[in-house]
Amino acid sequence: MSGGGNKKKPTKIQGWEEAGSEFYQESYPTDAEFDAFQRDPNPKHLATLLPSKQTRAAATIRIRTNDTRTIRRQTSSRSRRESTVHRGTATTADVQVSMLPDLSENLSNEQTTWEEIMQIKSMPVPMSQKKEMKAKILNEPNLRLQGYEQLNWKRRKIWRHFVTQLKEFNAKLELWKGDLKRIEGHFGTGVVAYFLFLKYLQFLNLFMFFIIFVFIALPTILLVDPSDCGSQNITVGDIIQGTGFMECSLFFYGYYPNSTFTYEVDSTVMFYDLPLAYVCVTIIYFGVSLISIVKAAAYGFKERLIEGEGQFYQYCNLIFGGWDFCIHNDKSAAIKHRAIFNEIKACLEIERLKEMKLNRTKNEKTTLIIIRIIVHILVLGILAASGCAIYYVFQFSIEKDSEDYFKSLVYEFLPSVTIVCLNVLVPFLLKYLITFEKYNPTFVIRMTLARTVLLRLASIFTLYASLAIGVIGKQPCWETFVGQQIYKLVLTDFAVHLVLTFFVNFPRALLARHIKNNFIKLIGEQSFDLPKHVLDVVYLQTLCWLGCFYAPLLSLISTVIFIFMFQIKKFACLVNSNPSSTIYRASRSNSMFMIVLLVSFLCAVVPIAYSFSEVQPSSACGPFQDLHSVWYRVEVTFSSAPVELTNAISFLTTAGFAVPVFLVLFLLLYYFRAVNSANRQMVVVLKNQLVLEGHDKQFLLERLSKFIKQQQEYQKRLRPVDVLHDGDTNISSN
Repeated sequence: MSGGGNKKKPTKIQGWEEAGSEFYQESYPTDAEFDAFQRDPNPKHLATLLPSKQTRAAATIRIRTNDTRTIRRQTSSRSRRESTVHRGTATTADVQVSMLPDLSENLSNEQTTWEEIMQIKSMPVPMSQKKEMKAKILNEPNLRLQGYEQLNWKRRKIWRHFVTQLKEFNAKLELWKGDLKRIEGHFGTGVVAYFLFLKYLQFLNLFMFFIIFVFIALPTILLVDPSDCGSQNITVGDIIQGTGFMECSLFFYGYYPNSTFTYEVDSTVMFYDLPLAYVCVTIIYFGVSLISIVKAAAYGFKERLIEGEGQFYQYCNLIFGGWDFCIHNDKSAAIKHRAIFNEIKACLEIERLKEMKLNRTKNEKTTLIIIRIIVHILVLGILAASGCAIYYVFQFSIEKDSEDYFKSLVYEFLPSVTIVCLNVLVPFLLKYLITFEKYNPTFVIRMTLARTVLLRLASIFTLYASLAIGVIGKQPCWETFVGQQIYKLVLTDFAVHLVLTFFVNFPRALLARHIKNNFIKLIGEQSFDLPKHVLDVVYLQTLCWLGCFYAPLLSLISTVIFIFMFQIKKFACLVNSNPSSTIYRASRSNSMFMIVLLVSFLCAVVPIAYSFSEVQPSSACGPFQDLHSVWYRVEVTFSSAPVELTNAISFLTTAGFAVPVFLVLFLLLYYFRAVNSANRQMVVVLKNQLVLEGHDKQFLLERLSKFIKQQQEYQKRLRPVDVLHDGDTNISSN
């Protein structure tokens, strides 16, 4: 007991070599055993000499011996029990060794054979080789499943075949398949993940439009008399500003009535509560969006977690596994070479910065901290100044009222133009300021992205706050006015993308491509900056979420805009830009996209939830006029529901329901935590098994080398004897 404090605790297994050294002590067979094998060269005997077999057999013998000794020592003294306890660690390790799966004795069954054949189908080898491999697998002996296992396997086989056929059919109908292949061939999987993300947002908006149209717009078309609004002339200015005839259309909130429609179906009176449907549809598309984003983010996080396990071998991964085999363009291949070189260079730069960070003096640390504090203050000042500029420009546009049509149009679009200009110009200033903070390259990208996201979200919040201060309660139908402002902001942002892509960046790219001048090359060459383009589409999606309650058909406008945005971004990628020197992997890109989208989603939900519960709707228009709040309509409907339904829903909010649910969730959490721990332990065991298999290969190679050397020495010994025999023969013949 006295020496227990000096013993070192075994370190945790972190790598393959460490696992092997701690788990397995080499026990190669002796030369006597190997000589016995040479006298009887049976492969079965050779298998018994492998290090893994020796270790497993020795562990099994030790387990049996320890069991026998334990039975005999039941009446032993306390000191002997303590010695048995000290041997517990070794016994546990031996048990772990004995329970390792013996990979050399596994026998396939019908299910594993079928799975191997399915894997052969996806292998990039000639068809003749696939047939040979399939025939070899089918000729091997395998176990036949019985009973429920066979039924379960056949069910899985049928379901997998159905899923495969469905995926093939879906691949044939894939939208923009040729464009995605072309982008992937020039820029790799990381950039094409951005266009897949853009397509995902397009279908999300299409789903939002579908449920809004079916449950809100279509009942209004069928059950509301359109003559109530009168007839107005259609002008281009009204289409751009969302005024005139558009105010009295399905596009904006104010058109929808506050009534419960009555209609007959086969002499049966039916009721349709439009205000309740308005609230329910809003909750549904926000809920579906959240579930979809969280599911995609979790999948991307899992991929990043799996990918992150190999960071210990990051240089090997970059050199031997960093190539993107989807690239088939020579210029893109050369750029990919340079990108891999730059990433290795960036990794070395990170190591250099870490070493510099460790070697910094106190004065250098103090100076760097002061510089970073100053930069953070400047960034906060820039964000605050941007917010103040948006607020005052918005107030100025509201107060100014001109009879001139063009001046009034300028005043109407002045807040939107200001927001878009700030979103375009301020990121360049933020990108310049971060160079003084001396972060590593990876953290620079994350910090720049976080600050740009904060800028764009701050501009949206400032606009919403300006609308809340200057419009709510002061406009007869303030919801329609808010919808008009968001509608104009969406159109302005889309117009800016068109102008920048085709009339600014395209001429720059032409000049850089055809004029050999360093200055022209400096201002004209462009790289496809993935974080910037991601923020562009995420910003549009945030405006769509924020404006769909006030302008229900904004989801249709957003769907059309995303269709055009795909073509605009494709032009910017293939024509205007060169591949970026930063390597974007698909798993990292998807994770980054979804995290940014999730943050934007939460920032869009907060104002809508606040307006639902706290803000009083306008009394002049809309489905919630003359109510205390939007949510009050749900409360009134709930109070008039049947007593059984009311009691059931009320029970869900009581402690009698919450406590059992909490206990069940706690037990499920404990169960999944235990399963996770067991899976981690199994991963360690399998890694150790691979280490043992590696020792087996090393043993066989060493024995093969030794056998070859023995054969060579034996041949050398035979040569003088043969020469001597030849000489004796010649002498006797003479």
